[in-house]
Amino acid sequence: MIVKLKVPVETNTNPGSLAAEQPPNSSLADVLIPVAWLLALLVICFAPTLRHLVQDWIKNEDMGHGFFVPVVSAYIAWLKRGDLVFPVKVNKWGLVIVVVAALQQYVATLGAELFLARTAFVFSIYGVTLYLCGTANFKKLLLPLGLLFFMVPLPAIVYTQITFPLQLFASRVAEDVLTLLGIPVLREGNVLELPSQKLSVVEACSGIRSLLSLSFLSLVYGYFFDNRPWMKFALLVATVPIAVLTNATRVTVTGILSERDPELARGFFHSAEGWLIFSVALALLLFTHHLIKLVIRHGAGGKGASAAV
Repeated sequence: MIVKLKVPVETNTNPGSLAAEQPPNSSLADVLIPVAWLLALLVICFAPTLRHLVQDWIKNEDMGHGFFVPVVSAYIAWLKRGDLVFPVKVNKWGLVIVVVAALQQYVATLGAELFLARTAFVFSIYGVTLYLCGTANFKKLLLPLGLLFFMVPLPAIVYTQITFPLQLFASRVAEDVLTLLGIPVLREGNVLELPSQKLSVVEACSGIRSLLSLSFLSLVYGYFFDNRPWMKFALLVATVPIAVLTNATRVTVTGILSERDPELARGFFHSAEGWLIFSVALALLLFTHHLIKLVIRHGAGGKGASAAV
C-alpha cells in the first residue's frame, strides 16, 4: 500500500517581505537620508573652515556670490532627481576620496592653507556622493557638484597672477579713451593721474569680481535655458572678454565722471557704478547667447534653402 503525502508549500503573501528583498538604496529616500546624515557630519567636522569661509563671503566683495552657490547647487541637484538611476550600485572609491580629503584637511590645517582646507570640504562631498549614489548618478550630478568650487576663493598666488594683468589692461584702455576725449592723463602702471586727482585701479577694480560671478551665472543660465553642452562652454568662454571689457569701461567712465566731480569716483557712487556695469555685463552675456542662436538659425536656414534648390 502506497501512501502519498502532500507537503504544503509555503507561499509568502506578505507584501512587506518583497520590499525587504529589494537591494539597499533602491529609491530616492533610501539615498537622501544617509547623504543628509553624512553631509551634516561633514559640516560639523569642517565647522572651523566653513566659519572662515562664510566670513570671507561677507568681507570679500569678490565672493559675494558665495552665499548663492550651495543653494543653487542643491536646487539643481534636486531638479535632477528624476534622472537618477535606481537601485544604486555603491562605489567604494568614494570612501577613498573621503579619506584623501581628510588627509588634505589635516595637511592644510598644519600649514594654515585655507584654499586646501576649503577644497577638502568640496572633495569630501564628492566622495560621499560617489559612494552613496554610485558612478552613474555621480555623472548626472557633475554640474551641481562642479558649481561648489565657485564658493571657494582663489588662492592668493593665483589671484595676484590674474588680477594684475587685468588692472594694467583696464588702466591702458582708460588712458587711451580719456586721451581721445581730450582729457589729459598720465599713466604709471595701474595709476591714472588726471588734472584733478589720481585714480588707482586696485584689485577690486580689475574685473575679477565680475569674472567669477559671471562664470557662475553663465553655467547656471546655460543649465536652465540651453541644454547643449557646447553652448554652455561657449557662454563660459564669453564671460572672459565681457568681464574684461565692461570693467575697462567702468574705469574709463570713472575717470570721466571724476573730472566733473571727484566724489563720483568714490563711496556710494563708485559702488553703484559697479553694480550698473555688472548689470550691463550680464545683459551682454544674454545678448551673446541670443546672437549665437540667431547665427545658427540663419545658418541652418541657409543650408535648408540651398538643399531645396
